[in-house]
Amino acid sequence: MLDERTEKPSHIRKIIHVDMDAFFAAVEQRDHPELMGQPVVVGGDPASRGVVATCSYEARSFGIHSAMTASRARVLCPQAVFVRPRMDAYRAASQQVMRILRSYTHLIEPLSLDEAFLDVTAATTDGTLAVQIAKEIRARIERETGLTASAGVSYNKALAKLASDWRKPNGLLVIPPDRGLTFLAPLHVSKLHGVGPATVERLSKMGIHTVLDLRNTPQETLTRRFGKTGLWFYEVARGIDLRPVQPHRERKSVGYERTFQENLSDRTVMLNTLQEMAGQVSRRLHELELTGRTVSVKARFGDFQTVTRAHTVAQPIWRAEEISACLPELFAKAVPPGLPVPASVRLLGVTVSSCADAKVNSSDSGQLSLLDEIMHYQLAQLS
Repeated sequence: MLDERTEKPSHIRKIIHVDMDAFFAAVEQRDHPELMGQPVVVGGDPASRGVVATCSYEARSFGIHSAMTASRARVLCPQAVFVRPRMDAYRAASQQVMRILRSYTHLIEPLSLDEAFLDVTAATTDGTLAVQIAKEIRARIERETGLTASAGVSYNKALAKLASDWRKPNGLLVIPPDRGLTFLAPLHVSKLHGVGPATVERLSKMGIHTVLDLRNTPQETLTRRFGKTGLWFYEVARGIDLRPVQPHRERKSVGYERTFQENLSDRTVMLNTLQEMAGQVSRRLHELELTGRTVSVKARFGDFQTVTRAHTVAQPIWRAEEISACLPELFAKAVPPGLPVPASVRLLGVTVSSCADAKVNSSDSGQLSLLDEIMHYQLAQLS
């Protein structure tokens, strides 16, 4: 049964989540037909320290995924075709897609270049079904861009996003209000937004493995263990997600963190791991067209104690080496030298916050804008 806040028909929203299929790789295959059907890896040089930005579904079948080192991807699939990223082409394709989406509603929340939420509630007041809109959007994307997209349709953002992922690639799934709880029940908790490996482990120790297990857990237990996140777990397990589609969502931070299967005690390995994360955060800042002013390091110890240390710089930063320059001092503060082995870390993370739009044009028209500089720099770093 739906929560009383959303069960009235007049209050039921119509949300679509559109997610492009293997976006960067699909653009490469579209623009270079000889790559169709081949395992394409978009990213750096496998002979250097490059990483995978994304890859085609043919490459994914070999176990390749984003953020993997290009050298590892080469080992998994020796016949893979490695392609340098062309951000100009990807941004142009993204703009085409977003124009299509905006022709249906102004309530659009882009999450990245290749995915967005749409609230089409108003567009369905004349009797048009949300699924009809989703079908038309997917057809137009393929016809006008030569690319495919998957879509999920439901009554909130959480379920719409789960639905779009359910039949990838090039699929469509509708989860109506009377099917939400049934759909959610057998899913592993890792499928839910905000549930990472560390949280999966904590839930597992509580005997919670599926969303149904989560639904059967008292709210008091979840909030006592997880705080505000526990309330989110309680609600989403019941198909409740009241987050609105936010057309002008202002992103304040970009971060990356990793939970390790075995705790780390080697400080050199820890710092090297943080340096790798700095590169991933830099690439994400570029994709979102953002710069930041504050760098923070997060460390979680074996007893789940979490420490965060931050440093604010004078000028906006986005380059990997600028972020990395802050890490040794922050790392030393978060994980002081001389800690005993039992206090080794189970999680590390790097975040850049106090973010602002990178679309800063130079007064000298002969110079690159900051956004263009970011783009050209990132392409060089991926090589």
